[in-house]
Amino acid sequence: MPVAKVTEISATSKTSFDNAIAKGIERANKTLDEVKGAWVNEMKVDVEDGKIVNYRVNMKVTFILKG
Repeated sequence: MPVAKVTEISATSKTSFDNAIAKGIERANKTLDEVKGAWVNEMKVDVEDGKIVNYRVNMKVTFILKG
């Protein structure tokens, strides 16, 4: 039976929350084996001069441990 682990990551995008999530999952998949899912637990924006300049997400990523 496989054992899963959860790690928390942050990702940023200049275009959207969806893009920040996709970039975070893509990057996690390069480092972690068998990424199985993610839970977005926080969304933030950076604002300058009344405009959104960055979309940020914190998420917990679930992956399978090898061994």
